[in-house]
Amino acid sequence: MTGVPFALLRHAPTEWNDTGRLQGLTDTPLSRAGEEMARQWRLPVPAAGWRRMSSPLQRARRTAELLRPAMPVEIDHALREMSFGIWEGRTLKDLRAEGGERFAAAEAAGLDFQPPGGESPRTAMARLSAWTATLSEPVVAVSHKAAIRALLALATGWDMLGRPPHKLDWRAVHFFVASGDGKVAIDRLNVPFDRVDAETALAGTGP
Repeated sequence: MTGVPFALLRHAPTEWNDTGRLQGLTDTPLSRAGEEMARQWRLPVPAAGWRRMSSPLQRARRTAELLRPAMPVEIDHALREMSFGIWEGRTLKDLRAEGGERFAAAEAAGLDFQPPGGESPRTAMARLSAWTATLSEPVVAVSHKAAIRALLALATGWDMLGRPPHKLDWRAVHFFVASGDGKVAIDRLNVPFDRVDAETALAGTGP
């Protein structure tokens, strides 16, 4: 498989994740449990030695800082989460209950599903495609659920209707290859983290 390899992972959990609230561009921090979890994540080979990048949102940035092995983190706004506009802070369960057929029709738009004042998956996919076209060396990037789903759609042609073609483990690393023209291909999905021992995780240091 030719091209530039890169890896994506989702940030560790926040309190909004625990309650199912849409975060989007709302800059929520990691929960205490999320911080503890990220401290125990060691990137697998070969991503452990790759350049480190992150979304500017603090939940992603902090995850990137806590990953082992420790490495400087570069911020790239292309890696930010998809905006959910006025729906941020709400749960899908509540939105479906209140929106009824109108919300169901919005969800049925697939790649063109767009919250009021927000961003569609198609727009997020274009943003991430442009980002992959800039890669000249392997990187590992910390991003967000909707953004990573948009990149999966880019790699597979998924229209975001029905189940995704691959089930993603949000506490694992996903490897792709960028061809340089904005197209991407899947390399390996759901690669588990190596585990950092408890003493190193507590200290927040280590190789």
